[in-house]
Amino acid sequence: TAARARGIAERAVIYRHALKNAFIPVLTMMGLQFALLLAGAVLTESTFTWPGLGRLLVERIEYRDFPTVQGAVVFFALLVSLVSLIVDIIYAYLDPRIRY
Repeated sequence: TAARARGIAERAVIYRHALKNAFIPVLTMMGLQFALLLAGAVLTESTFTWPGLGRLLVERIEYRDFPTVQGAVVFFALLVSLVSLIVDIIYAYLDPRIRY
């Protein structure tokens, strides 16, 4: 590659160029999987009766306590939005061509 032709060390080529570019799709998948992680937490907490926000959400739905359900859903939505924002900021750091 061009970096090797310039005499840059193999380790620097791998860390500076290859891994930096390879991490962008991994970061995308990590951001997308976060929402699925929250949904899986709700199912796991309900199945195994572990205390947590997911179990609280399911119990409050059964009791028709809609203000608590609304608060939990808004909290989950804020978490997903925050993770999405962090992923976008990391994108801009990893690839300077991406600017918002």
